[in-house]
Amino acid sequence: LPTFLGLGSPVISFAFMGSFSSMPRQSHHHHLTHCSKEHSDHNVSSRRDMLSWGVASLVSLTSAAQPTNAFANKISDTYDDRPKRRGPQPKDLGVGKRKDMVGEEYIGLKPCGPAPNCFCSTDDKEDDPEHNIPAWTWPKNLDKTQAFEEIEKAVNDYKPGQGNIDGGGFEVKKSEPGYLYAQFESLKQGYIDDVEFAFIDGKGHNVVQVRSSSRVGYLDFGVNAKRLNYIAESLRASGWTAPGVDFSAHRDYAIQNGVQ
Repeated sequence: LPTFLGLGSPVISFAFMGSFSSMPRQSHHHHLTHCSKEHSDHNVSSRRDMLSWGVASLVSLTSAAQPTNAFANKISDTYDDRPKRRGPQPKDLGVGKRKDMVGEEYIGLKPCGPAPNCFCSTDDKEDDPEHNIPAWTWPKNLDKTQAFEEIEKAVNDYKPGQGNIDGGGFEVKKSEPGYLYAQFESLKQGYIDDVEFAFIDGKGHNVVQVRSSSRVGYLDFGVNAKRLNYIAESLRASGWTAPGVDFSAHRDYAIQNGVQ
């Protein structure tokens, strides 16, 4: 039995070859044609796979070679070679239906999360005093269109790098009577912050709601507060009531982010 098992493979192989050689000519030809077709199909498939891989690699290299800074008014090219962490743009920006902490609906801007890197005037002051800031009021001699033209001017006059923030520049992405949306970028890491100004019916005839928030990370090291305070100061010079962020009213934010 051991000898038989040892010879098993050759015996079976010869038996198979014998069966193959005794096949009718037509069947033999059909078998060879079938094998050749499979081999050809395999080569085509392999070439197709290699071509797909090559195209994907080329796309990847092309994407990697694109400019790393988002905005033309950045203050320096020094950190262009660093990978950036911009984060995805939130899908629910703008004015919309929101829910407060007890589940009641209201119309407002996107609420802040728990992290100390966001301020929003439509967040309820009682529910979330650390993120709530006062809304801004435009002078009574302006209408809504004029008020938002002044907001756009104040934003466009913003100086990238002021207070050592937003060195990557900024850009107004949407501007219309009643709503303005802009993005600001940090210089080194490329963090993007979303900033919004909105008029909401029922919240005052000359009142603008304000929001500034980081997309990624937990702390913002005072960036959102400094940005809003800079823009608020510019508008106050034009007669607006724009309180900005008072660190004495946001002690937890100030302590965690190391700002005064």
